Amino acid sequence: MPSDTALPESLSPGRRAWLRFQANRRGRISLWIFLTLFVVSLFAEILSNDRPIIVSYEKKFYFPLMVDYPETTFGGDFATPADYLDPFIRSQLSAPGNWAIYPLNRYSFNTLNYFSQSPNPAAPSLDNWFGTDDRGRDVAARLLYGFRVSVLFGLALTAIGVVLGIFFGALQGYFAGRIDLFFQRFIEVWGSVPELYLLIILASIFEPGLLVLLVILSLFGWMGLSDYVRAEFLRNRMLDYVMAARALGLSNLQIIWRHVLPNSLTPVIAFLPFRMTASILALTSLDFLGLGVPTSTPSLGELLAQGKDNLDAWWITVTTFGVLVGTLLLLIFIGEALRDALDTRRG
Repeated sequence: MPSDTALPESLSPGRRAWLRFQANRRGRISLWIFLTLFVVSLFAEILSNDRPIIVSYEKKFYFPLMVDYPETTFGGDFATPADYLDPFIRSQLSAPGNWAIYPLNRYSFNTLNYFSQSPNPAAPSLDNWFGTDDRGRDVAARLLYGFRVSVLFGLALTAIGVVLGIFFGALQGYFAGRIDLFFQRFIEVWGSVPELYLLIILASIFEPGLLVLLVILSLFGWMGLSDYVRAEFLRNRMLDYVMAARALGLSNLQIIWRHVLPNSLTPVIAFLPFRMTASILALTSLDFLGLGVPTSTPSLGELLAQGKDNLDAWWITVTTFGVLVGTLLLLIFIGEALRDALDTRRG
């Protein structure tokens, strides 16, 4: 019967890394919490919306989430889209024989609460759990949608930065020589370009949006990762297994893809959560300065700017700061757990 110490020796390196990650309780719990929050945010339209999910009116079924119905459909006088927050429409849907299934939160990120009893920004209440902003929009809904926008933007920017960083870092590290020298000088020049000034100039030319920000930030976001990939390729390019692959006649692309790249991904994987953290902070900072997405788009940075402009509306700053800090802490804890998991010196 094998001993307990023989079991780890029979495990693959990937399995050992996964066990080391699971051993980090804080990182494991943070991963599950972050994934749960992200999956929940993907269903934001079902959880927080100003339209019912299903309506049964006069023995007919309607699906307002997918179809715009005029007010006349539910007994109104106008052919304009129905306002399901209107007390008349609500009374029509709650009449005997009629019913409607509403989302958990009855406000979307751009819904203006015209029927609020308090001036905007309104304090938290049973109708608006986290209050409203200075335009009468529900803070809870904007936090939910803004969290989704921030995470998706962070994932997209991280993915583009990883692809570009691996590509340029692999070219520098594998071929070295003049190619490495040329790209190092290019990175030095390109990295000295004032990114904020470039954003201000482009914001005055193009309409601010997620796509414009993604393109601009992607132009600069790959340089930090390329240095780590370059170092790994410089270390691995002269090892015995690479020399053997060259002797067997494999092309440079085959050697990079099959042999060098898989053995150079440790820093890439370890830095992924930290890069996501930097991406979310970049979007939040630009939105706070007014250089990010339009004000109609839900954004954590725009909410922080509102909190700065309305210091008496403490609920805007406290809730937004809590969501932002909580998200960044979860990603940092996941990154620390990944770093420990990929450290082969650990048992």
